[in-house]
Amino acid sequence: MSSTFQPSEVIDALLLAARRFSDSDRFITWSWSSVSASIVLATILTALLLRQFVLKTPRVEGGRVIAPSSTTEKQGETQKMTQAKVKPADGTVRVSQILIHPIKSCRGTSVQSVKYTPQGLENDRKWCIVDAKTSTVITAREVAKMVLIVPQIDVDAASRHGGTLTVTFPEDSGCKPFSLPLQPSQEVLDTWEILPKIGFFASHVDGYISTSPPSLFPSQDPSTPSTTLSTYFGKPVHLVYKGPSARAVDATYEFPELKATSVFQDMYPLLVLSEESMGEVEREVRSRLGTQGIDEEVWREGKVVIRRFRPNIVLSGGGPFAEDQWEEIAIGRKDAPKITLVSKCARCLLPNVSPDTGERDKAVPYKVIMKFRTGLDPLNKMKPCIGCNGVPEAAGVVSVGDVVFVRKMIGE
Repeated sequence: MSSTFQPSEVIDALLLAARRFSDSDRFITWSWSSVSASIVLATILTALLLRQFVLKTPRVEGGRVIAPSSTTEKQGETQKMTQAKVKPADGTVRVSQILIHPIKSCRGTSVQSVKYTPQGLENDRKWCIVDAKTSTVITAREVAKMVLIVPQIDVDAASRHGGTLTVTFPEDSGCKPFSLPLQPSQEVLDTWEILPKIGFFASHVDGYISTSPPSLFPSQDPSTPSTTLSTYFGKPVHLVYKGPSARAVDATYEFPELKATSVFQDMYPLLVLSEESMGEVEREVRSRLGTQGIDEEVWREGKVVIRRFRPNIVLSGGGPFAEDQWEEIAIGRKDAPKITLVSKCARCLLPNVSPDTGERDKAVPYKVIMKFRTGLDPLNKMKPCIGCNGVPEAAGVVSVGDVVFVRKMIGE
């Protein structure tokens, strides 16, 4: 047995013991005069201070974060292998699902094949819902029941408008469906009022207030989209189609010179996530039943569905979080336009909203992924990351079943 002193192991042991004690049913209330509480507090503070000086931290080489040499990550009560660092063999990884979200924060729709451009998947997040008084974008972070609005795509290549977008609502809402041209022609757009300055996080975007063209939908009042949505939201809102001005995305730590644009995505054109990563999140939830506010009755058999994380391209075959180590991929064939994975996707609380019920869970999955998926993005070290943000180099097509070729690993 080796007698080499490993400070990091001692620190992790102290943290583990303290957290186990603090998570236990016995540790419910305590006062500052409590000896046991003082021990726990002192242990946690000491371990955290030592961690800053002793544990290995990622190093920066050429503007890139290089992970510690250790092949394990210890956080809280979990100790697991880091992402697979070997390039998968061709044919190992495939596209298992494609999800489009026509209206931002509303329900996604699954498709078998779709075109993409450097701005993302065709018809993905081309619309959003805007507060009519403040001209700011509304998301399911504020109004969880948005996920129950169902935009349905009916593609018609022969139509000058690309097909039809039909929007339906929960039966108990009293809101009736309405339809719009899927890809409005310039002739239609010229009849729509444009909002030049819509508040979108810390920036502004432009967009057209969508109305139902009488020539296409004679049975609908032109104002139907906004009036119906206003009824659903209980306040004046507009359905808005992205305007002509390009919306630049932020550069990332790994790609400080990144030049890319998107439409109404939070940030980047594509989100890539694997089924195995989602399975790992679900296993972590199961291992924590009854702690962290996780409802044991709900989550003993409840599924953490991938739709909570609102990805575009779902993969299978690479293993849990394998995508973390990829820098460039091509889909369908090796010479397909490359898709650069420019950063990990730092998560907010939106995945806590069930896409099936619109109800917000108080713990799952955010509190769980906070335990083992933080520190992965140098610009968002305190946020958990699930999935990778992608930027396509050029236009292409992706289909369910396509082989995913990993053209370049991080660090190559």
